[in-house]
Amino acid sequence: MEDVENIELLDATIVNHVENDQSANFIPRVGLEFVSEEEAYNFYNEYGRRYGFSIRKETGNWNKKTRQFTSRLLVCSKEGIRSSDKRDHQTKNARAETRTDCGARMLIKFNKHSGKFQIKEIVVEHNHVLHVASCVHMMRSQRKMSEAQAMEVDLADQSGIKVQPSYELMRRQAGGHDGLGYTKENLKNYLGSKRRRALKYGEAGTLL
Repeated sequence: MEDVENIELLDATIVNHVENDQSANFIPRVGLEFVSEEEAYNFYNEYGRRYGFSIRKETGNWNKKTRQFTSRLLVCSKEGIRSSDKRDHQTKNARAETRTDCGARMLIKFNKHSGKFQIKEIVVEHNHVLHVASCVHMMRSQRKMSEAQAMEVDLADQSGIKVQPSYELMRRQAGGHDGLGYTKENLKNYLGSKRRRALKYGEAGTLL
């Protein structure tokens, strides 16, 4: 299982390129264009969700003069291998290696003529077993909380409901883990981040 990171709120905007699950055309291909880098990321992430892998942003480039974003490489989360650490010999219970140096990727570049981002390179082959549908919600880039879900979590928290019963309530309402889209750890991280922000703003207010 991949490391848990802070939950990311899901943008309500629906990516225009996303088609239904039965469509054989829902495959990244060279030349496909997107209005923004975010739309390209959402498209590739949705593709990963349907086929059982998580993604992450790798290298990106900008035009130093115009500050215009020019390219971005999106890769499978299992791309590369973890670099060695000089302190490894001091670690008793080292984390298991989860990367497999997978080469699956999608490179997008800004097209000056169309004013859109275009797929310039796509590698669809993976060197590892892909996740089954029932485990998709556990993959890092797929763990999303909608604005409506965030509001429900906030209401439960304000009502004094603890994390465990709150998560169980949300899970049952969604019909199970698959429909919920995030884990209990994500919920804890979301509330923790919210409280830290509130504390930070409160401290800033006392200084005014």
